[in-house]
Amino acid sequence: MLGTAPFAFIIGGIGNAAMAVIFALNAPVLPLAIWAVCSFLPVPFLRLLASRFRDSPDPVAEAGRYQRYTIVLATSIGVLRGILPWIAFDQASPLAIALLLCFMAGIQAGSLTFMAPVLPAFVGYSIAFIAMLALKLVTLGDPMYWGMAIGSVLFCIAIIASARSASQTFQKMVELRFENNELVERLRQETAIAQAARLEAETANQAKSKFLAAASHDLRQPIHAQGLFLEVLARSPLTAQQRAILDNARAASSASGDMLNTLLDFSRLEAGVVTVSKRSFELQPLLNRISTELAPSADEKGIVYRQRDTDVVVESDPALVELILRNLISNAVRYTERGGVLIGCRRRSDQVHVEVWDSGIGIAADNQQEIFREFHQLGNPERDRRKGLGLGLAITERLARAANHELRLRSVVGRGSKFALILPLAARQPDRQAEPVPAAPANDHTTLGAPCRILVIDDDEAVREGMLRLLTTWGAQCEAVEGIEQARLCLGRLPPDLVICDYRLREQRTGAEAIAILREQIPGLPAILITGDTAPERLREAEASGIPLLHKPVLPAALFAKIRSTLPAGEKRAHG
Repeated sequence: MLGTAPFAFIIGGIGNAAMAVIFALNAPVLPLAIWAVCSFLPVPFLRLLASRFRDSPDPVAEAGRYQRYTIVLATSIGVLRGILPWIAFDQASPLAIALLLCFMAGIQAGSLTFMAPVLPAFVGYSIAFIAMLALKLVTLGDPMYWGMAIGSVLFCIAIIASARSASQTFQKMVELRFENNELVERLRQETAIAQAARLEAETANQAKSKFLAAASHDLRQPIHAQGLFLEVLARSPLTAQQRAILDNARAASSASGDMLNTLLDFSRLEAGVVTVSKRSFELQPLLNRISTELAPSADEKGIVYRQRDTDVVVESDPALVELILRNLISNAVRYTERGGVLIGCRRRSDQVHVEVWDSGIGIAADNQQEIFREFHQLGNPERDRRKGLGLGLAITERLARAANHELRLRSVVGRGSKFALILPLAARQPDRQAEPVPAAPANDHTTLGAPCRILVIDDDEAVREGMLRLLTTWGAQCEAVEGIEQARLCLGRLPPDLVICDYRLREQRTGAEAIAILREQIPGLPAILITGDTAPERLREAEASGIPLLHKPVLPAALFAKIRSTLPAGEKRAHG
């Protein structure tokens, strides 16, 4: 915490100064100026604490004392920030006060990320901050402000609970790190017991996988709910400025979803639930779809995106081939700053080499195997989220291996790279399977047609509320419950046409179990499972249920399409 806090408080101080400027229109300027300057005072103290702690001859022994200093300083910072309402609120409008509350909530949430490891410090900071804020709101005398005060206190309780959870997660991460370091040292020193050491390594790896799966699940829940609410908001009347802000929020939510879906792809490979269904198909339509998706990104960067048309027919799984090529081409676009990207096919006897050329940074010979390792990236020491998680090529290599296709790489540093996916030419004409018709995007005019009744089962309140609102805007009669028993009670008063159920429910029960129980009362009841799990065993269980499955966060358009495809035509009827 001491290492990152100064920078965080500099950013917070800048935000404080901005708020002081805004409120200076109505509040006394001098007190606001003094307060804004004082908001930067914690920075040198934090730097001093961090420096002395690093230079301490025995940091472990001194940790308790420095933690107490940190708690006192954090509480003082909370008091300092809580002074602003006492300066600014008396002459401020309700809108300005609401703006300040939002700003302070943002500061409070942002403080959680670096203060949670020292939980007592965050608790002291939060209580001091919110107590002064709530007390000032109460003194304003308006019942509306009393409600704001109560809301502030409830927010404080909720964010302290979140900080407690984050603190526990941080402690687990530290424990895992020390366990792994100890394991490496033991392997080096005890070669005679290599088998036992290997078992310990596997145990540590399983622990990390479980932790990653748990963290991924916990992140997917709020991001999934966020996507639902953003879609509902998009279907509301908005001003141009509000629409622009909404578009930015949806872009941020989409970026979070993309990273989580990358983790999902990796987890599906780990779980062994990726199946290969080979058939003969033409490559050109597949390449055209990828071009339509990725060429605009190349145009935005000012690089050339070229694709040479081909008439080859190959034998493979088109879905896996598309995912492999999309990963390769998106990587090429991402790491190319000048020149361009070229996609082409070369026939070689009974094979075709699908080649992706770029004029990017290139890859040194000693790194050409490393780039296929998980979470390994070149040219991204700052861990820019726009460059992904470092899983793309690891997933690509595993997918190629699963489909029994060779993936080759040639690269020269500073000149670029060439990836080649080698596919077998088909011995017969392409299978003319019906291509799925894309679902219409969930825009303001999309409805499910004739009224249908949908029952939602999810133990997350935000998800239930988001699903209820979104499905209602699509014209469905909807009821949302948190568990199996409540769902059974609903069958009598609202016989559903479709059940949408979360896979992981309370009391260790599953969505597959819930649907089986409901089908005892309504045989053949159409259902969709939605899961935020990425643990391999959970993925295998969900896939084995045979029920249509979606993964959180679910795009509203994908949810809409799945509902339309799952509802039998006879069920899309009006109910009298």
